Amino acid sequence: MSTAAVHLATVADAAEIARIQQVTWRAAYAELLGPAALDTLDADELARHWREAIEHPGSDVYLALEGEFAVGFCAAGQAPEEEIAAADGTLPADAARTGLISTVLVEPRWGRRGHGGRLLAAAAAGLRERGAERGVTWAAQSDPASLAFFRGAGWHPDGTVRTLDTGERTVRELRLTGSLDLRLHD
Repeated sequence: MSTAAVHLATVADAAEIARIQQVTWRAAYAELLGPAALDTLDADELARHWREAIEHPGSDVYLALEGEFAVGFCAAGQAPEEEIAAADGTLPADAARTGLISTVLVEPRWGRRGHGGRLLAAAAAGLRERGAERGVTWAAQSDPASLAFFRGAGWHPDGTVRTLDTGERTVRELRLTGSLDLRLHD
């Protein structure tokens, strides 16, 4: 039986994180994003982006492993004001104590093995260590798997929506929020 683990990513992991993003987006989000958006994914550019994210102070990127294989990743940090503001621009009272989970991706062939939960729990613990008490994330309204994943962790839509333009399609996203006091259950 392979051992599953999560660790903080290093710059050396950036290319593998980029690979996971490309594979996952092509497999799971092709309909959502459209072929033109997927065709713009460049491995070198993605790896450069992930190197910068890994080195960015105040944020963490986590890598999930099954045995020797990198199977997923998660990025988290202090929530920027624009990610937590209400539609009128007002900030919640706990803005300074709110973390952002900007992405949780697990390569589809490694799904349903608990990697997403381990990644989210590790990111939540890291955010708590930085003083955050609550988390937010965004998920496409048309992505039932991601919505169910976060709902399973006790996170729910807070009524805020945004629309992203992929250049080919628009994607309506729901903001979800929940406690960072997450515990994994067998």
